[in-house]
Amino acid sequence: MTDAHHTTHSAAEDARNEHIKIYVDGKIVPRAQAVVSVYDSGFMLGDGIWEGLRLYNGVLSFLDEHLDRLFEAAIYIDLDIGKSRAELVEAIWQTLDANEMQTDVHIRLMVTRGRKVKPFQHPQLSQFGSTIVIIAEHSRPDPSVVERGIRLHTVPHHRGLPLTQDAKLNSHSKLNCIIALNHALKAGADEALMLDPFGFVNTTNACNFFIVRKGVVWTSTGDYCMNGVTRQKVIDLCQANGIPVFERNFSLVDTYGADEAFLTGTFGAQTPVFEIDGREIGERKAGPIFSRIRALYKELIEAQAPQR
Repeated sequence: MTDAHHTTHSAAEDARNEHIKIYVDGKIVPRAQAVVSVYDSGFMLGDGIWEGLRLYNGVLSFLDEHLDRLFEAAIYIDLDIGKSRAELVEAIWQTLDANEMQTDVHIRLMVTRGRKVKPFQHPQLSQFGSTIVIIAEHSRPDPSVVERGIRLHTVPHHRGLPLTQDAKLNSHSKLNCIIALNHALKAGADEALMLDPFGFVNTTNACNFFIVRKGVVWTSTGDYCMNGVTRQKVIDLCQANGIPVFERNFSLVDTYGADEAFLTGTFGAQTPVFEIDGREIGERKAGPIFSRIRALYKELIEAQAPQR
């Protein structure tokens, strides 16, 4: 990052990313040539779905879980991806091989409803099949973020009910989260803490949120937020290693009084939170429960079986 803000997606600059090759609809092309039509439904309407993945020591971490979510989302929005799971995985590996990538890579896999014949909303105007783009970048999380921590600001922009747009859908339409983040940035924070429709603490604009009180880990019910793959892995690790964990409703009163707070996401894994709405959390240092979970997660990542 080039400014005072640092986020769960902060990474060291890597000059190799200027010359990466990107997968666009079956072709692997130089970065400068990786373009889609202005008629594409993703560009025009946010009509698409995506997944973020990590490559670590030749392994695509938790690939099956990410593909499950992608194909489930495609069913929900009636989008024909146009490739089987195996074909999509092969396309990912083709992209990685073209870039000679082995580890510390972030992959953004995007699928839209494709190019439209007219610039209007109706899905039947997308008559050319899906658009598939795979961007793989050399990207190592900035380790100093764990030392500096994240500052959160609670914003008035809530995560909505499923009857508006279900937050479990990993769609290209992220405007609600962007508006929330802009609000937090103007308040001098790094990321936005968002409440659910009933005022309970829910998630941030980009990551799942956890607190620790008296050695017990709390996270939201998951009813109004993306149920992240890393979120579930952390819950599973707590349950398997004797760390009490609860998915429950809790308020800002509970949050401000937490002993620790942290975020989870595919890129940064676990990132500590040191400040919420100007209130110090955990004496501005990573706590013992966070550190234990982070170590257990690292062991889980390193124990993954090779996929090729």
